[in-house]
Amino acid sequence: MTVMKKFIALACALATVGTGLAQNYYMATQQARRDSTQNDAEQQRIQREANGPAGAPAGQAPAPTPAQPIDPALQATLNNISGLQTDFAALSNFTGDKPDPAQKISLLNNLSQAAQGTKATSAAVKKLADDLWTAVGGKKKLSAAQQTKLAREVHALFNSAHLSVTQQQALLADAQKILTAAGAELDAAVDVATDLKEIAAETK
Repeated sequence: MTVMKKFIALACALATVGTGLAQNYYMATQQARRDSTQNDAEQQRIQREANGPAGAPAGQAPAPTPAQPIDPALQATLNNISGLQTDFAALSNFTGDKPDPAQKISLLNNLSQAAQGTKATSAAVKKLADDLWTAVGGKKKLSAAQQTKLAREVHALFNSAHLSVTQQQALLADAQKILTAAGAELDAAVDVATDLKEIAAETK
């Protein structure tokens, strides 16, 4: 599958309406990854057939076709979602009185790297990081599944050029719902949703 086809598949997944958008987005990246692997295997099979007994020296196996590396943009998406999920896990298990500087730097870095197109302003990213810390910090009820889903939704909203207004609103509402379900104060969850809305507007 060509790089362009991978991105078309990614865009099609993002065009799906509903609160499952972020999950579809992630599943599309995973499917593109599987398709790339299958494509590599098919190319190797064709090469082996082409270099059969007539095309290879006797007693010598044809040279294997090197596997093509995964598309860098797709790998960046997967890495960013994984990094955000790790940050949310660390925040939800935090028990201190003040933010751990290393954890806060990691969160800021992953938020800053989330957008693959137009970037959000540093001020907007910093405010989101602060409000996420307030909403998520010490909220042990934020399950691993919720951490991953929130990470997908945050990543998708940082790439809002792929989202319709309806899709954006669904993601914002769901992110707020995840936070309140995990024990965050309503005001704190609303602050995070407001920050994400601003970032979506900046990266549109």
